[in-house]
Amino acid sequence: MPKKLGIAIAALLIAAVFMCGCTGTSATGETPKRTLRIATTTSLYDTGLLDHIRPMFEEKYNAEVLIVSAGTGKALEYGQRGDVDVLMVHDRAREDAFIDGGYGINRRVFAYNYFVIVGPDSDPAGIRGMQPEEAFTTIMEKGEQGVSGVVFVSRGDGSGTHSKEKAIWKSAGFDYAADVRGSGDWYVEAGKGMGETLAMASEKQAYTLSDIGTFLAYRGDLELVPLVDEGAILLNIYSAMQINPAKYPEINSTIARDWINFLISDVVQQEIASYGVTEYGRPLFFPSAGNWGKIGVTQAECEDPIT
Repeated sequence: MPKKLGIAIAALLIAAVFMCGCTGTSATGETPKRTLRIATTTSLYDTGLLDHIRPMFEEKYNAEVLIVSAGTGKALEYGQRGDVDVLMVHDRAREDAFIDGGYGINRRVFAYNYFVIVGPDSDPAGIRGMQPEEAFTTIMEKGEQGVSGVVFVSRGDGSGTHSKEKAIWKSAGFDYAADVRGSGDWYVEAGKGMGETLAMASEKQAYTLSDIGTFLAYRGDLELVPLVDEGAILLNIYSAMQINPAKYPEINSTIARDWINFLISDVVQQEIASYGVTEYGRPLFFPSAGNWGKIGVTQAECEDPIT
């Protein structure tokens, strides 16, 4: 399973992309490959989905796809600097702010899945089957009471998953900064990607919030089980958007458009629907096509090609 690139490697990759020549004709007369630079949330990368579909795109469009994997917050920073051509993230509020700030255009929803609260099978806080808000409240109460084994590991990295965690705390009636963060030894901030956070939670026999796709991809190496997997707030929607060429003229807007249209195409939507079924017995993601009403977005947001 591919692992998240380090920030230092990502910086070198981005610098290398800026220095490479991607236009003209080679000495052999062949048309050079076009380069597409993507910043993506770790869950799309750690699950292997992007490595699964990338060769299809590269062959069809004579392209080289370079991927930097980071939390949504860091991916948005890359986009704000114009270091990449496309963002693939899962935090609607920050996506809207990014677009409103003039940094992004042509957002399209291409997949979704759900978050899940996982923890040790012994479930020392007794949250199994609760609603997410009740589960978080119970973990906090028992953690502050010092109940043995009750620890929650947070991404703590400004990622989309971290934003979802904060949204659940808010829905449960808590101020994250004042009531949760730094409230005791029961609450641990990993500051890492999803796969690494799951590994830490497993080692500590702690609770954490994960997208179901990454959990399933790592499940064989974890001593954790799903404990809470129902509740409307657990919906997890993935979208892609172009970096605005009006703000950054050097952005390769043509290949960025091609990538997003590729993601919402029938062929790739079918690949998303089947990805993971053979290995895990269920898909890691669901396609947005045909499901836009179910997830509360418009048909145009999911299915209209960018022209």
